[in-house]
Amino acid sequence: IFSESTYIKNREITDNTFQLYAEFGLTNKLTLIASIPIKSISTGGIVNNTAAPLSITETSKTALGNLQIGLKHQLFNGKFVLSGQLNIEANTSTFYNDSGIRTGYNAWTFTPTLNIGRGYTNYYYQAFSGVDIRTNNYSSNFKIGGEFGLTLIKNTTLIAFIDIVKSFKNGNVVLPVSSIETALYINNQDYSAFGLKGLYNITDNYGFSLGLGGAISANNVAKQLAISAGFFYKLN
Repeated sequence: IFSESTYIKNREITDNTFQLYAEFGLTNKLTLIASIPIKSISTGGIVNNTAAPLSITETSKTALGNLQIGLKHQLFNGKFVLSGQLNIEANTSTFYNDSGIRTGYNAWTFTPTLNIGRGYTNYYYQAFSGVDIRTNNYSSNFKIGGEFGLTLIKNTTLIAFIDIVKSFKNGNVVLPVSSIETALYINNQDYSAFGLKGLYNITDNYGFSLGLGGAISANNVAKQLAISAGFFYKLN
């Protein structure tokens, strides 16, 4: 675990997410956004016999994460496009005290952002900035990021991205010891991440994606490469 303080974990932790994500245009300027994450998390074998006595058990759990719904509204469309967005994550996660497995934040999260970008025939760029405001005494976050996409060959787009989240450290939520040991959705998580994504359109309507993400610096998050793969479908 990346941490600003000494952090010793006792068990290997595997965290997988299966997510259904959708965007639907309500009007020419207003888009509805929704996602349903299903978390599959396991605490595995002992990896540090010299650490403090074990307080979490070895097990696997699958449960709902934080459901998300949002609206994006176009504010300006000229040489660039400017939009405002508000996402809401519901407190729909589950916590298992014996294993320390947590499938999402024990809080509601409100995320207003401003997005700006511009597209051309073979490439585009976009950026965003906003805040995560959480309830239940969790700290809020400042966030900023961007991406650049380039169509190298027909139907294939390569995307480079950066994603920065910085905690304001203004929350004092008290979490169980088992939750701290797994570092799953605990307080004051922040990071400076980067990565690459590839999109391949099999037809004009559907295709698949593959992504790799790493971090330059981080706090209270997993010290591991993030790998993602997906299938997408576009309505006419």
